[in-house]
Amino acid sequence: MKPNLTRISYYPAPIRIGIFAFILLLLWIPVTIPVHLIFGSNQNLTTVVNIVFLYLEFIGLLFIWNRKVYHNFYWWKQYGLVLTKKNGLELLQGLGLGLGFTVSLFIIESILGWVNFSIPSLRIVKVVIEGLLSALGIAFAEELLFRGWLLEELKFDYISSTVLWVNSLLFAGLHFIKPLAEIIRTFPQFPALLFLGLILVWAKRGNENRLGICIGLHGGFVWGFYILNVGQLLDYTEKISPWITGIDNNPLAGVMGLLFFGVLGFYMRIKANIK
Repeated sequence: MKPNLTRISYYPAPIRIGIFAFILLLLWIPVTIPVHLIFGSNQNLTTVVNIVFLYLEFIGLLFIWNRKVYHNFYWWKQYGLVLTKKNGLELLQGLGLGLGFTVSLFIIESILGWVNFSIPSLRIVKVVIEGLLSALGIAFAEELLFRGWLLEELKFDYISSTVLWVNSLLFAGLHFIKPLAEIIRTFPQFPALLFLGLILVWAKRGNENRLGICIGLHGGFVWGFYILNVGQLLDYTEKISPWITGIDNNPLAGVMGLLFFGVLGFYMRIKANIK
């Protein structure tokens, strides 16, 4: 007799999310053990391979979960992952906006004398292309997880304000899993991650629940920082506290990053309310 998985849809959101995560973990463990045995000598490669397998299993589980639990055969549309011209344009707009905000932040810090821009080397073209591909991959993965699956699971049970804050807190918290000493030292990063989570939910609501704008914005932030950091285009003058510019040169972990997110968040919230 086949189990009736439809009844899971009537469970409270925390239980449904917990069941989904538990199943995903059970599917992942048999894969991660041989990966560690094969690539264990190369920690970076092991991590990358594990993450790739985990995410492929996540997408595969989404098909089974939505079909068996919700009888939803086109779940990607509900998540806002639709192949339309409008969604594609919003992705490009978000990408440009995220990149522009990131670069603008450092331009202002340069004017204030807090950072200096370096002359790019010939490898900058390679860095830009690599950064774009990496940024889009990371953004797609995280937005499908947080503003796609998780957001929709929360929407089944809670009012919009609760969904907004729970989704953003989980987004920030799961990005902040580290030793206690590091949590304390880099704590300014947490409110910035929380703010970013709020911005991305508002962005989706302000664009008729399409996911393109979220992927674009998220990818633009990652792309901009990748170009400036990996391309070695920034030199911090250390004329001001890293609490202002960002601890460990991370713009998310500083007052300036919070101020810029505040401006963008104000715009996205107004747009979401209008919609």
